[in-house]
Amino acid sequence: MEGLKTMARVPQPVRILITEDDPDSRELLSLYLTQQNFEVVSGDNGEEALKIARQQEFDAYLVDNRLPEISGLELCRRIRQFDSDTPIIFYSGDGDQSHKDEAFQAGAQDYIVKPASCEDVVSTILAAVKRSGKIRAWASE
Repeated sequence: MEGLKTMARVPQPVRILITEDDPDSRELLSLYLTQQNFEVVSGDNGEEALKIARQQEFDAYLVDNRLPEISGLELCRRIRQFDSDTPIIFYSGDGDQSHKDEAFQAGAQDYIVKPASCEDVVSTILAAVKRSGKIRAWASE
């Protein structure tokens, strides 16, 4: 992940579940998103994330493809069984088109290839959340 330049803060909180097995990446991304007015909940494996997703509501899910216990693809499929509307965005080092196609077929709305800047991650999440209607669109600052 590239630098941590500060963007304009998101005017209303966005609640997101991040599922990332690399603790450093998870912590860095969580910190940055929190600074941008996101409410971040995180999990380090697919089973934990699935349990959290069933118990709480989110505006978006950010999912790594390679996770312990169950894959990001399987997590996406299982979330779609009980939540068909919340955007799922893959954040993965698997950049092959076949991996992207599988993610979209499983129910993902977007796919970010690592490494990506924090600003790109935020922009992608916000665009997906706005499209979903989960939060009202706001004027660019």
